[in-house]
Amino acid sequence: MDSRSFFASFKPHPLQTSAAEKFRSGIAGGLAILLLTLALQQLPQTMFPMLIVVSMAASATLLYATPHSPLSQPWNLVGGHIVSALAGLLCSALIPEPTLAAGAAVGLAILLMQFLSCLHPPSAATALMMVLGSSQFHVMQWEWALGIVAINAGISLLLALTINNLLPGRRYPMQAPPAPTPPKPAPFITLEQSDLTWALEQMESAIDVSEEDLAEIYKLALQNAQQRIDAAMPR
Repeated sequence: MDSRSFFASFKPHPLQTSAAEKFRSGIAGGLAILLLTLALQQLPQTMFPMLIVVSMAASATLLYATPHSPLSQPWNLVGGHIVSALAGLLCSALIPEPTLAAGAAVGLAILLMQFLSCLHPPSAATALMMVLGSSQFHVMQWEWALGIVAINAGISLLLALTINNLLPGRRYPMQAPPAPTPPKPAPFITLEQSDLTWALEQMESAIDVSEEDLAEIYKLALQNAQQRIDAAMPR
């Protein structure tokens, strides 16, 4: 890549969506976070408050700006946040150095999400949050920390199912495309002399060759092709 192409790659890549769709995405994302906050406030409050997980704002961007993306689907949303929360809690408990724990938590979260097919980029922030707020979460116990992430993700999913399906042109969740069926192998066709006779009758111009000679040419051509294929086959 030359320098001109390199610097040109930094130019904005505009989204191929209408202005109305952009407005719908922004309004839907803001409304979802508002409703998530209100829902958490209405839930029974124990000795620890029902907090909103800040990475849900990044999830809202995916859910409402790219609802048809594989990264925005239900299993990616819920599974990604829960797996990442577990990764963050585990690393914060086993690695006393916060800097190392932060890097390990994000790396482990990405690894687990890929193996479990629930890759959801905002979830890596959930893993990081578990490390950075480890002192607070350890006081509240890991069950509470994991539970609050699951509640946030669950409510976010319910909101995405409702809001996206109320908007025109959207369908959430997206159904996985059916596995392509392999094409049926074409049957092997061998020509008979009657086929050659019929073909010769269809020719508008005269061909100075007999049917017997044409059949012999076809036979020799097949033998040559077979020898060529046999020679190319690995020994």
